[in-house]
Amino acid sequence: MSLRLYNTLTRRKEVFQPIDPGLVRVYACGPTVYDHLHIGNGRMLIVFDLLFRVLRHIYGADHVRYVRNITDVDDKINARAAERGVDIRVLTGEMTAIFHEDAAAIGCLPPTVEPRATDNINEMIAIIERLIANGAAYVAADESGVHVLFDVPAMPEYGQLSKRPLDDMIAGARVEVAPYKRGPMDFVLWKPSAPNEPGWPSPWGRGRPGWHIECSAMSWKYLGETFDIHGGGLDLVFPHHENEIAQTRCAFGHEVMANYWMHNGHLQVEGEKMSKSLGNFVTIHELLYSDKFGGRSWPGEALRLAMLGTHYRKPIDFTAKGLEEAERTLLEWRRAIEGAEPEAPGEGFVEALADDLNTPRAISELHTLKAKRPGALLGGLELLGIDLKALALDTGALRSDVREDEVEALVVAREAARRNRNWAESDRLRDELETMGVALKDNKDGTTSWEPKP
Repeated sequence: MSLRLYNTLTRRKEVFQPIDPGLVRVYACGPTVYDHLHIGNGRMLIVFDLLFRVLRHIYGADHVRYVRNITDVDDKINARAAERGVDIRVLTGEMTAIFHEDAAAIGCLPPTVEPRATDNINEMIAIIERLIANGAAYVAADESGVHVLFDVPAMPEYGQLSKRPLDDMIAGARVEVAPYKRGPMDFVLWKPSAPNEPGWPSPWGRGRPGWHIECSAMSWKYLGETFDIHGGGLDLVFPHHENEIAQTRCAFGHEVMANYWMHNGHLQVEGEKMSKSLGNFVTIHELLYSDKFGGRSWPGEALRLAMLGTHYRKPIDFTAKGLEEAERTLLEWRRAIEGAEPEAPGEGFVEALADDLNTPRAISELHTLKAKRPGALLGGLELLGIDLKALALDTGALRSDVREDEVEALVVAREAARRNRNWAESDRLRDELETMGVALKDNKDGTTSWEPKP
């Protein structure tokens, strides 16, 4: 079975052919650990975790290397640490621990390698020295110290990933204006550090790296000069990934940095762009542990299934209703797999995932397996990264956003469905009531009593 992936670089779906089938190499841009990750970041984590799982299924777990970095040196980190009055290492340590907890809660496997930017400064300096030596970067100074910048005209194919002319990129980018830059699109590889900022010794004095060079260095160290797949959110295509390609290609002289580039689509919340000003900015941690979204906390498995219900390349509207539907589905599936042992999920399911991670189709296949092959359903869920045995559904009292008259209406409707022997509708209503925090008891006289779950 061949794996087909949409390649942002060529704008078409292609059969995946690894450089070395004995070791498939994947890089995805990880978090900048200055704050909690929002649910848009969560989508990226889930998408590339699924890719990791599918590649392991096809090529074998020992034949896939997935690198997802930690950015622990960045101006946002400096600003947040100063705002909180804590050491930068304290902030990044705390946020990294929370990130790992959140990623595990939404079903993400640890990557094969998780390098930190601060552990790879020497590799960054080595690439910058290469770029200066071959004329693709230049050194400039001002009153703050010595800067090293990438000379964008040195890369004639700059813009090949975003498919945007240079003039459009200049117009659409937030370009840093600095007198020491030769051109408006030239970007920072190394910059001087003030005494109160983190810094490392370099041929250009004490300083710190620019953001883009970090990923070029870490992918080079752990995957090589060229590798198979590079991924991230759609917002990273320009300038981050465009700049990575320019740096890496000019440093090593290859025609590509990665053969396949994959990007997940944008995320909205309840039909609107997520922003703090609109009050709809939600973090993964808040979804899991607070009642900020939909008046309650949500199990990580429901969050993951809700994300996978939309194809990764399409925009997604993340809603409380979608989480409720995902939770109901998980309840149905958990009941269906009771006592089952995992089996191979079947060709239709695997073929769907092999077709550019077509999760909506794969989930549809799981629904067909529910009644006839519960073991295959369980096997499919394992490949999707959903562990129903670990599912922690809301088992508290009746949710604060649920009215008793709503519960009564659903109970009456379920009683009617049972009288009419409409068992599918009866089960659906029972699952809906369970997600609302309702415990049902079917009485011998055909009535049903209920109470909030203990």
